[in-house]
Amino acid sequence: MFPFLLSVVIISLTGVMMPGPMFAVTVAKSYKSQFAGMQIALGHAVVEIPLILLIYFGFARFFEEELVQIILYLAGAAMLIWLGVGIFRARAGGIEKGKDVAYNGVVAGVVTSLFNPFFILWWATAGIMLIMKMNLLEPGTTGLVLFILVHWLCDLIWLSFVSILIYRTQSLWGRKFQQGLLIICSLLLIGFGGWFLVLGLQMVV
Repeated sequence: MFPFLLSVVIISLTGVMMPGPMFAVTVAKSYKSQFAGMQIALGHAVVEIPLILLIYFGFARFFEEELVQIILYLAGAAMLIWLGVGIFRARAGGIEKGKDVAYNGVVAGVVTSLFNPFFILWWATAGIMLIMKMNLLEPGTTGLVLFILVHWLCDLIWLSFVSILIYRTQSLWGRKFQQGLLIICSLLLIGFGGWFLVLGLQMVV
């Protein structure tokens, strides 16, 4: 079981460390709180744990339906663009006046997970292979709980590390650099949103 859990750690870290919507929001939120990463990881778990349970109990095929995928892409596009615009608008005032974007870290974690179709579809395809292997090695509740805990701890540790690092070193950066980083985060979210929109519309036509 240990070699399998080690593989879960490696796969989980390579996934969470890749730049994406959740990472971009973590960077943006970390200017105001060193606990932003922890909050985002909690919001992520609110979506991810029920999703893992659904797949474990045989509902993976639901996410393979074309209509479901279209809804995921279009809804995801709208929400990520909304998040990106919010960060872009708060880029200057957020740093200079201590303001923050309207949503808290937990909500940001929920939104960037729930409305990321790639995240959901990954669990319904590649992720199911991990779940099946886990069930072979340690069938029952114990294996499932260990699998979820190890995977989520990887998310929590990495996002918390990013959050604390940014929060405690931001005084070393100039305002223009900080604002530029927030602009990059906002454009990253808007870019992902635009990509999801194109993919969703392609499926419609």
